[in-house]
Amino acid sequence: MQIAILSDIHSNVYALDAVIKDAKHRGADCMFNLGDILYGPIAPQATFELLQKYDFTTIGGNQDRQIYDATAQEIKANPTMQFILDDLGGGMHSPALNWMRGLPFNHQFNADIYLCHGTPKSDLIYLLENVTSGTPTLRDDAEILELIGDQRTQIILCGHTHIPRTVMLSTGQMIINPGSVGLPAYEDDMPCVHAMETFSPMASYAILEKIDSDYRVNHIKVPYDFDKAAYDAQKRGRDDWAHYLTTGRTL
Repeated sequence: MQIAILSDIHSNVYALDAVIKDAKHRGADCMFNLGDILYGPIAPQATFELLQKYDFTTIGGNQDRQIYDATAQEIKANPTMQFILDDLGGGMHSPALNWMRGLPFNHQFNADIYLCHGTPKSDLIYLLENVTSGTPTLRDDAEILELIGDQRTQIILCGHTHIPRTVMLSTGQMIINPGSVGLPAYEDDMPCVHAMETFSPMASYAILEKIDSDYRVNHIKVPYDFDKAAYDAQKRGRDDWAHYLTTGRTL
């Protein structure tokens, strides 16, 4: 069994298309989507339409909620949000928004594999990274165990940080973050000012493969025409996103 693990697409249909083709070429049997799907100044509706062509196991992320929970004041203050809603059409009850509203917070795929966006209890908390220094550093084993709580599944899949990692815990559990399909760097001020960078514009995903009773993880970087994504971002006044997309850096 080969599972393609995708996360944090952020409306980047160009990267998503390249990743799906790569996963299919590698013989993936199924595909997971760990959330933060349509938020971004690139191509929300096209991203939604492409995803509907495939049988993904999908959960929601914090920025999926941010779209369908947006108040009139938040929309007015955020031109990117206004663009997303306009692009999706149908107002707050477009097919894409209704689809996102129906996505589960997490998912127990089987006895071995559990999916969440951030942590098992919050889609706003980074499971593997501490960012108090302004840049991501790996949390220690005890911190991660505290964040997963009573979740004792052998393999925990998470996204949210955009940083690809595979971490083995003292319990023998393995946590996999596939990185971001569509946004290789960003800056945020929550929970404190910090930057996430992968230092490459390529799309990130992972393949989890079970051979006999063992699991293998392959982190994959996929080239694609990131200039198209950057051009779309620039058209919507997001030069910051254009820089992230073309460099994988925040500066």
